[in-house]
Amino acid sequence: MRSFLLCYLMAATVMAADKPIYWLLWFDTEDYVEPSADDAALRLATDLEKAGVRATFKIVGEKARTLEARERRDVIRALARHDIGYHANNHSIPPTPAIYLKPLGLLEGADEFFRREGQGVEDIRRIFGVAPSCYGQPGSSWGPQSNIALRRMGIPVYMDEGSQVGYRNQPFWYGGILYVFRLGPFNMRADLNDESKLAGAKGRFDEAVARLRQQGGGVVHTYYHPTEFVATEFWDGVNFPRGRYTAPSDYKRPNLRTPESSERAYRILLDFVAHVKGTSGVRIITARELTQIFDNPLQPADTPEIRKQFRKAIDINGPHSAADQLLALLGFPPRYVDGPAQRSDSTVESTQIPRELYNRGKQDAIDYIERHQRLPSHVWFGIERLSLADFAATVAGDAGGQTVAVQRGKLEFETHIATDPRRSFDWAIHPQGFEAPELLELGRLQAWTLKPARLR
Repeated sequence: MRSFLLCYLMAATVMAADKPIYWLLWFDTEDYVEPSADDAALRLATDLEKAGVRATFKIVGEKARTLEARERRDVIRALARHDIGYHANNHSIPPTPAIYLKPLGLLEGADEFFRREGQGVEDIRRIFGVAPSCYGQPGSSWGPQSNIALRRMGIPVYMDEGSQVGYRNQPFWYGGILYVFRLGPFNMRADLNDESKLAGAKGRFDEAVARLRQQGGGVVHTYYHPTEFVATEFWDGVNFPRGRYTAPSDYKRPNLRTPESSERAYRILLDFVAHVKGTSGVRIITARELTQIFDNPLQPADTPEIRKQFRKAIDINGPHSAADQLLALLGFPPRYVDGPAQRSDSTVESTQIPRELYNRGKQDAIDYIERHQRLPSHVWFGIERLSLADFAATVAGDAGGQTVAVQRGKLEFETHIATDPRRSFDWAIHPQGFEAPELLELGRLQAWTLKPARLR
């Protein structure tokens, strides 16, 4: 019996060690006010390269242009040897993304995001010679319309931290983009100001790795800003507090660290990185590798299982989003479509819809999806309509008779979207008391596309 238990424990240990654990290290490279932040980015890129670690540097468009104008080719070359992501065109110069996206709908907002942010992407391509691997919003300035624009820009990954949307503290698919967002306990940093706390940071990392191994693998990420290694306050907090505009000629430099404090910060980071690198079974990757480690997001769905699921609630089911499941019920092969652009109520008063009228409305919904590549907000049956939720539940409950019973759909997947419109957008650069319930509502509508990202 003892020999059996020993063999079992040894096998369990080996199996746990085989679970894939990935660590992402990324830097929001944004400070175009303080020149020493350029040197910080250079040192981080150089030191990490010497340590055999590639990080992702998410670069602001204006920062890239500033490096070019300052003729810092040394910084550009050093960063280009790592992975290059995108971190907005102007970062904190008002209006920031959530500000200008708030009054706009899904499609108009996507066009506006593309108009305002597209130049930064092109400048990153030109200056660094590579397409950005990912995008992350400045501060908490998030909006779901950005997903459509990012797809147009050829950016497949959304990598940042925020509270607006998440799924079980691991990567997920949302809006046709792979999101590494709201990782909760798997988002961690070592305190750059206190070496006595470094052991605790290492311990939290080890705990996160152990927990992910129990879950079958997963992703941990750590992020900093190069400016943190040379300054004691953020450059944008000095120049753009609460949405205030400051002209470039009036920019104020942030207070700087002492040389000793700066050296301590670099030392703490490299010590933490060495710990991660030395952890068995952990692979360090960049944002550019993320789409290679997750399964194809489009998987065939089991129609009987969907009907069973939708009778309880319209929700994520295994690897399938609510949109995936509805498309399968409508006879589509696996494909991506956006969620509806707005919310609509049902006006159908009867409990039954005649078969011929039902088939006509159902075909109209199929035609709409084919034409617009997104789900409709409602489906017409004569002069009455069903909301998308009620339509989905009704399709799932269709028993094939001469009439179809009207069902009411419960949208369970919307629980993965934040509900506090003020706390979700709290940022020192947003106006005092800023809130954006409109963006969270659009986020809920697009949650029809939400589903977990599963490791290969």
